[in-house]
Amino acid sequence: MPLDAARALAAGPRSVEIAWDRKDVLLHHLGIGAGVPATDPRELRYTLETRLQVLPSFATVAGGGAPGVIRGLSVPGVDVDLAQVLHGGQTLAVHRPIPVVGRATAVSRVTAVYDKGTAAVLVLRTEAADADGPLWTEEAQIFVHGAGGFGGDRGPSGPTARLDPPAGEPDRVVLRPTREDQALLHRLSGDWNPLHADPEFAARAGYERPVLHGLCTYGTTLKTVVDTLLDGEATRVTGYSARFTGVVFPGETLRIRMWRGEGSVLVTVHTVRGASSLERDRERGRGEAPVLTGMVVERH
Repeated sequence: MPLDAARALAAGPRSVEIAWDRKDVLLHHLGIGAGVPATDPRELRYTLETRLQVLPSFATVAGGGAPGVIRGLSVPGVDVDLAQVLHGGQTLAVHRPIPVVGRATAVSRVTAVYDKGTAAVLVLRTEAADADGPLWTEEAQIFVHGAGGFGGDRGPSGPTARLDPPAGEPDRVVLRPTREDQALLHRLSGDWNPLHADPEFAARAGYERPVLHGLCTYGTTLKTVVDTLLDGEATRVTGYSARFTGVVFPGETLRIRMWRGEGSVLVTVHTVRGASSLERDRERGRGEAPVLTGMVVERH
């Protein structure tokens, strides 16, 4: 289906009013795996309203509307098949701590359309501000199979070299399991793409079964970094970027490797499965498959 890059870039910004409360924050935290063990004081920072702090990843779902990867498909000049769309990457800059209860104006527009030959990548930038000023800025990179070849700029080929993981051993490695119903819970925060719930739609998109949201893995990883290297203090995060280079099937385990940097944490995420399925995984090339790369968490 057609993609008119010039029209998408020329489209004016779209402004929407968004609002959220503690219930929305709690749902997001549960959707990225918080609350295990349920009575752990460290988990209660994410699951109990009287102790609640907000993980910056909440910005990607605040307001309960469609995430950037879906909003970008409603821009003039973008008429593509949802089954051909993947979330290619996400960047987030947090200008100050996100309040537990809030209202904001979110302004979005397409800032770039790259021609990758067999595919196109749209960049949707969203800036959110409340009465006290800017809250966050995010960019969603939207990968559309079959929409390239229009003669446009190829754009950047990948993350800058400084985002590559160091050659040495990571400072910490954490195994983080996901649940079989993880995608069904995470989608309640606003991403209703049937790719994450409907087996027939997933098959049409080329997957053996529904896949986990990229933003779920993105949020799960951020929580792991905060809990492991930032003393559990979400307000220390000032920015977060990652490329989505593979898919996670609900029920798989994430292997999260972390390296401390100067004012940052560099991270890679791979999927691993239990020993009983190793032979099948090797046949499918999923013994340990990369899913998030070029990742950096900026911190105070």
